[in-house]
Amino acid sequence: MDRKRIGKITHFFPKISVAVVELEDKVKVGDTIEIEGQDSKFEQKLDSMQVNHAPVKEAKKGDAIGLKVAQPVREGDVVFVK
Repeated sequence: MDRKRIGKITHFFPKISVAVVELEDKVKVGDTIEIEGQDSKFEQKLDSMQVNHAPVKEAKKGDAIGLKVAQPVREGDVVFVK
């Protein structure tokens, strides 16, 4: 299946396992995302996300979203949507 780059990780909070993604394209809750970097490559369903600490169902290019990640990630890791 094709995948499309939608952004990159700009910050990771290890204690709460939350990543901040700077979006280059839109994404919505329910999408399957794939995170790929030097030490990581995994996919997960986007169950929820936040913009400015408020839950949103959809986010657009230019937004910085916070999302819970299944595994540790690093700044610079690339995020794709499937």
